[in-house]
Amino acid sequence: MDNLGQMLKKAGELQAKMAEIQEQMAAVEITGTSGGGMVRVTLSGRGEARKVAIDPTLADDTEVMEDLIVAAFNDARSKVEALMAEKMGELTGGMPLPPGLRLPF
Repeated sequence: MDNLGQMLKKAGELQAKMAEIQEQMAAVEITGTSGGGMVRVTLSGRGEARKVAIDPTLADDTEVMEDLIVAAFNDARSKVEALMAEKMGELTGGMPLPPGLRLPF
């Protein structure tokens, strides 16, 4: 029974650390860019859109602007995922998460 108690204690500690990481990630802002910086999309560490900045010279070419917005968003999202993976790696001692296990956001 002692092992079960220790496992439950460790699970509780892990859950508390996970909540702390989620809180930290919510406060982080990460910017993705495209078009040599002509479009910038800023996301929170939880993947929520915060800002979009578009160079005014793109105003006449909506097709290019749309493509650059998508590219900047994807750039920011990949940076958010990399930061979350880094934080989770610290939490799990570098042990990778099982395939298919989604991060908590």
